[in-house]
Amino acid sequence: MIRISTDSTSDLDYLYKEKGVAVMPICVVLDGNMYSDGVDIFPQDIYDHVEKTGNLPKTSARNTFDYKEFFTDLTKDGDTLIHIAFSSGLSTCCNCAIEAANEVGNVYVVDTKSLSTGCGLLVMKACDLLDQGKSAQEIVDVLNDCAEKVQASFIVSTMEYLYKGGRCSKLASVFASALKIMPSLYLKDGKIAVGKKYMGNVLKNADKYVLDTLKKHNKYDKRRAFITFTEGTDERIVKKVVDVLKANSDFEEVICTHAGATVTCHCGKGTIGVLFIDEELPVSEE
Repeated sequence: MIRISTDSTSDLDYLYKEKGVAVMPICVVLDGNMYSDGVDIFPQDIYDHVEKTGNLPKTSARNTFDYKEFFTDLTKDGDTLIHIAFSSGLSTCCNCAIEAANEVGNVYVVDTKSLSTGCGLLVMKACDLLDQGKSAQEIVDVLNDCAEKVQASFIVSTMEYLYKGGRCSKLASVFASALKIMPSLYLKDGKIAVGKKYMGNVLKNADKYVLDTLKKHNKYDKRRAFITFTEGTDERIVKKVVDVLKANSDFEEVICTHAGATVTCHCGKGTIGVLFIDEELPVSEE
């Protein structure tokens, strides 16, 4: 039997259980205490902590020992495991998972080079291929090819969390806030980069962001797209993104999910993204 696992940063919400995917929760450190994403800490806890203290909780990668225990349990009955990991460019999770896999054996690790449902897209692709009867090696080969083609981008309503998390400078944060500039973020070489900047709030620019994304990535895998957003995002924004995406694309399935605590730590409230797999290597965002 082939089993699928992933890190909690895949933000697949209810789909983990529906697809039978095992989840390794990433750690969140708050007031010196360690919590597990989606187990005993959730997005609202992040917001409450930042509002109360002004400090952003830290995220912490799982170590090799943690992955070794996780993998050993999942393969104890002789099953083969495919673990779909958080980008090696953003965390040591992937490298620790690879080290653990080498020790445990019968475990494949895929570096998604992405985050949130950018990882989740590869998890869902793996589940599709598993249903088609593909072997573990065949699935891994497809996922490694697709990892280079995942289009993962977001727009954020505030630069505060990016600044507190060291993703942008204080000057850039103040400048963006003063001029009401809203940046888009995207994954490049497994790391977060700044894309097109929009003037005004997320609600005003949600449709422009979706249309710009589809224009740049117009040759895509039609199987599915994700719309993923942090807790507390205005429902009008979510509806606009869904409506514009469906009206201007032909994805077979558009799935909405909430971002977990790990992604919330980096992006904050009011963040929303559109994510899908390109059929060829994506064009430059610059």
